[in-house]
Amino acid sequence: MATITKTALVIGAGTGGYPCAIRLGQLGVDVMLVEKAQPGGVCLNVGCIPSKALISATKLAHKAVHAKGMGITFAAPTVDMKQMQVWKSGIVKKLTGGVQTLVKANGGEYRQATAEILAPGRVRLTYADGRPEDIVECKHIVVATGSLPIEIPGFKIDQRRIVDSTGALEIDYVPKEMIVIGGGYIGLELGQTFARLGTKLTVVEGLDRILATMDKDLGDPVAKQIKADGGEILTGTKALGWREEGGRAIVKVETAGQAREIPADVVLVSVGRRPITAGLGLDKVGVKIDAKGFIVVDERMQTNIPGIYAAGDVVGQPMLAHKASHEGELIAEIIAGKKRVNDVRTIPAVVFTDPEIATAGMSRSEAEAKGHKVSEGKFPFAVSGRAMAIDEMKGFVRVIADADDERVLGVQIVGPEASDLISEAALAIEMGAYVPDIALTIHPHPTLGEAVMEAAKHAIGEAIHIANARKH
Repeated sequence: MATITKTALVIGAGTGGYPCAIRLGQLGVDVMLVEKAQPGGVCLNVGCIPSKALISATKLAHKAVHAKGMGITFAAPTVDMKQMQVWKSGIVKKLTGGVQTLVKANGGEYRQATAEILAPGRVRLTYADGRPEDIVECKHIVVATGSLPIEIPGFKIDQRRIVDSTGALEIDYVPKEMIVIGGGYIGLELGQTFARLGTKLTVVEGLDRILATMDKDLGDPVAKQIKADGGEILTGTKALGWREEGGRAIVKVETAGQAREIPADVVLVSVGRRPITAGLGLDKVGVKIDAKGFIVVDERMQTNIPGIYAAGDVVGQPMLAHKASHEGELIAEIIAGKKRVNDVRTIPAVVFTDPEIATAGMSRSEAEAKGHKVSEGKFPFAVSGRAMAIDEMKGFVRVIADADDERVLGVQIVGPEASDLISEAALAIEMGAYVPDIALTIHPHPTLGEAVMEAAKHAIGEAIHIANARKH
């Protein structure tokens, strides 16, 4: 057993850990990044990147089938799911392979091992190949171990018939029927991926609507699209269990006391994620964990134990990759001696459903709950020239503003390329912009981005291409 001395040790090479290690190296801090599985964590390996690859591919196939209105008729697309998986895996391999290279290029060290904190500033590394353990002595420890899908009673994950998001991303055939348990964004993104290829999708949700954490009118276009593609959404419904019959899963569900059985080739369980904290030794050193299992940190991302920090999914909601990266880089700068705190005004959220949904800042109800008198501007994509030209007219842009001083409080987008359009909104909120700042910014024409400008103008009664609710 050898003892290694480092200034900082980062545990977990996901989107929280590897940016932290890279930034530490850039700042001249002697750092080691440790990961027990594959570099890149959930996002690069079994989350953001592979799911968006499959989403993009299946959207192309769906577009080809529905291009007749544009005057273009294709033969029915032939989908080779095995080749699609090969293509997807190539993207993942390229990105994950770059993690180690970037860490080393910035002066850091990368090791594949399991880390256990023995004491503040002391970590044991165990290697899968059986070589002797190492002890790392360091001034700073960063925990960025991510999260795992939650299992539910009666649906043990076997990655064959009952899958979680990881298993769903490896399906190399087009199921005839799929059941998604959970109407949140992960289940809907993956469910719609296969629905676009002809899979009959059934969504089972216990609450009264899908995407229940968002405003209803943001989720309604998604629900409408699922039904247009032949799917079914069962709200107020519990999944009670399943059995194997005839090479299929027969799932028993209950709605308002009425039970029914639904057949499916595959069942995707997607009811949330839980932080990975077990086995790290956090309990031994006294790191505080809250009632939901998340590591408690302060505004500097430090735990109650000096010198131990945490970032990403392990510290709680929102469990988003870009939030983890920001926190990881923030910790690096704090360790390097910079005066930094986590004082972001907004963390944009994106749902890659069809249509896409993106939000930044507060909703109307959240703004009103905080005492703001609210004005609202809304511009539908149905009257956007660019949206018409690409035949993507579902949805709208909504700008929420303080009615007294016209400061931008929030922006909500449902529709084409919402994931890209939301960055302008996030910047506006972060810099404390006012609605006229967006409205007076000349946006190129014809673009989808004009919808953000028009929604801002609508909030102050100056929209050109739709009627204004009030005159300013």
